[in-house]
Amino acid sequence: AEGVVDPAGARPAHVAGFAQRVRDPEHGGLTASSLARMLSSVRSFHRFLVEEGIVDVDVSAEQKPPKLPSRLPKAVSIETMGRILDATDGDEPLRVRDKALLELLYATGARVSEITALTVDDVLGPDGAAAEIVRVLGKGGKQRIVPVGSFARRAVDAYLVRVRPILAARGTATPALFLGLRGHALSRQNAWLVIKAAAERAGVTEEMSPHTFRHSFATHLIAGGADVRVVQELLGHSSVATTQIYTRVTVDTLRDVYTTAHPRARRA
Repeated sequence: AEGVVDPAGARPAHVAGFAQRVRDPEHGGLTASSLARMLSSVRSFHRFLVEEGIVDVDVSAEQKPPKLPSRLPKAVSIETMGRILDATDGDEPLRVRDKALLELLYATGARVSEITALTVDDVLGPDGAAAEIVRVLGKGGKQRIVPVGSFARRAVDAYLVRVRPILAARGTATPALFLGLRGHALSRQNAWLVIKAAAERAGVTEEMSPHTFRHSFATHLIAGGADVRVVQELLGHSSVATTQIYTRVTVDTLRDVYTTAHPRARRA
């Protein structure tokens, strides 16, 4: 803070004044995210001073970080998702594996870390075929039940019968469902590369990531009439507030369609 050379001389007003100045457009006008990072550094510094016994009081403790605007999750349209999934069609072993991976990602809305952590037993039903329900181990070790649609089940069955045994023979025994070329469990990074390659083959220019599948899963469910609390359970969100952001995405889409299509909704 201006005029303060000894940390022991800093006061809460100095921290508040500093935060106000860096918010001021005349001094560069930092964005909320940049300001939040800067204030986090300031607070970490003052906590360090207290922990080291250099000062007795954390003068930054009352300084609240700025409220960051909620970022709308990016989802692709149902048509675009269909093109990406269709781009994995084929009889080549890796195409069959990739088809199962992407179909399961979209069918369950699971995080990529949750999908790559699945074992063969996690997806098999009593009859030895892909189950209609899988148990996914999410954040904090919380397990949730997620239904699996027929497209994903067929893709997983094809992979288990035709491809996984070939890949498994190349490596040491592992219960992992999805395997790489050397027979080891498929990594999150390789799963991301599978998505990127499929999107490129489909001619999709939007930025794609494993989380795009999760966002699209939730957005398409809510657009189709699913209750937000059901989607919350499927995604494994601890709070419905986290899931409700998808309702905003859907409302924004509906508004855009209405404004474009309704003859008396277009602005003059």
